[in-house]
Amino acid sequence: MTLRLAGPLQSWGASARFAQRTTERFPTKSGVIGLLASAQGRDRAADLSDLRGLAFGVRIDQPGLRVRDFHTASHADTGKSMPVSARFYLADAVFVAAVEGDQGLLDALWAALRSPVYLPFLGRRSCPPAQPIELNIYRCEDLWGALTVEPWQASAWLQRRRAGEHHIDLEVVSDVLANGGFGESVRDEPIRFDPRHRRYGMRDLNSSRVTVVHPFTAKHRKFTNPPHDPMRVLGGK
Repeated sequence: MTLRLAGPLQSWGASARFAQRTTERFPTKSGVIGLLASAQGRDRAADLSDLRGLAFGVRIDQPGLRVRDFHTASHADTGKSMPVSARFYLADAVFVAAVEGDQGLLDALWAALRSPVYLPFLGRRSCPPAQPIELNIYRCEDLWGALTVEPWQASAWLQRRRAGEHHIDLEVVSDVLANGGFGESVRDEPIRFDPRHRRYGMRDLNSSRVTVVHPFTAKHRKFTNPPHDPMRVLGGK
């Protein structure tokens, strides 16, 4: 199953603490699993073992720009000012996330995304998606195959800027088991979302690349006019 994660702002923190609320450069597994769980209406203390078992990968279709914002807040009970915090976001980014697992579970998640119990957001509640998240559900493709065949989802302005390129090379960050090879580790394996005791585990990542056809190229091939021979009207061969 593939998801299009795009919006004015996104924030996917894996190590955000206290006054520095950072974001990874791609959606985290904990963030996307949380999105799927909320679409199903699961309680924060609910068991996540079935969702944790899903293989997960992200294709970076449009990296976006990292931006910083400063937040002020006061204590809800005492009114005392809290320390100023710096919060980081990805602006104008587009990702294609894919999850692989039991087909019955994927069908249930697909249905939940089309009619979510709680509205989805891209890492933080202040980051709504620009359009529906669900893209496609594949019956025969694995995670890697789905990220290879899914059309390029970048914004129209970026597609126009790269109109002269017939093929687009894109980075994919996935679970090590999805495509082999070890790259880095990140603490974004969701164990428990209960706000009284959140728990996350380490996840090993692999970075690879896939090549997709530019959508403009595909349209051109579909509507190409037949070859024109101006000498034919003069009896030429």
